[in-house]
Amino acid sequence: MHMAVKSSKPNRRRFIFSCFVFIFFLCVFASINQVRFNGILKFGRFALSNESLPTNEEEVRILISVLTIPDQYLRRHFLRLVYGTQTYEGAKVDVKFVLCNLTKEDQKVMVGLEIMRYNDIIILNCTENMNKGKTSTFFTTLPDIFNGVGPYPPYHYVMKADDDTYVRLNSLVMSLRPLPREDLYYGFVIPCGSMDPFKHYMSGMGFVVSWDIVEWIHGSDIPKKHVEGPEDKVFGDWMRWGRRGNNRYNAKWYMYNYPDPPSVCSHQLWNDTIAVHLLKNQDKWIRTLTFFNHTHPLNPSKMYHTC
Repeated sequence: MHMAVKSSKPNRRRFIFSCFVFIFFLCVFASINQVRFNGILKFGRFALSNESLPTNEEEVRILISVLTIPDQYLRRHFLRLVYGTQTYEGAKVDVKFVLCNLTKEDQKVMVGLEIMRYNDIIILNCTENMNKGKTSTFFTTLPDIFNGVGPYPPYHYVMKADDDTYVRLNSLVMSLRPLPREDLYYGFVIPCGSMDPFKHYMSGMGFVVSWDIVEWIHGSDIPKKHVEGPEDKVFGDWMRWGRRGNNRYNAKWYMYNYPDPPSVCSHQLWNDTIAVHLLKNQDKWIRTLTFFNHTHPLNPSKMYHTC
């Protein structure tokens, strides 16, 4: 007696069709979320491992612009030591200090001496301020200063940083090398509890944009009509209203506030840090530099005994 065997072909067809539908919806979902997914994936791979990522062969050019005020002479000298003693590979990094117009005779003399010696100061045509347009004036002015001098773009990335932020240059370079060089908006996401770079904006402790965004700010009416308010929030408004910065990368928690006092924006110092913010006094700077062994490469010499 032969028993009837039910054909498995209909089941196989249904299975194949179900797989096809599932893959189709995955593709649609990935397409909708492509920018966010790529940002999280690429930065996550950098942050969580030391694997070498695909990199652009061309040397990456980065401008770090430290917004400060004319009378902060000692802070600028200290930051020159901090940034001038760091090593990094595969990049050209320039650190410039950004001021508004000088208003006193001593400023003109002292800042003039700094310019003659270091040539690392940008003086904007503005009245010194924090939240009334200095950041707007800075980004608007950059193309007039640097376009037409050397290669184009003069910098692939521009970082706006506070003068109480310690940026570890090699970590910054490593994190930027595999990222897009257009339409990029990178930093520490606000609010502090969020990990979504599309949520609001990047903290003013130190955010990075690509050069095409700098040029867009230079020519767009959006920044010109909205200049007052917390400078990092205002910048985020520009990105949202202008539909710019679609390549967004959250560098949290490799950028963070100093752990004392503890807050939702801070955590303990750790080795893979890109930037530490709120170094408001010398003690915090010294503790931070000591943690990262900043002076470890000091060469032995008969001229000094540091132990």
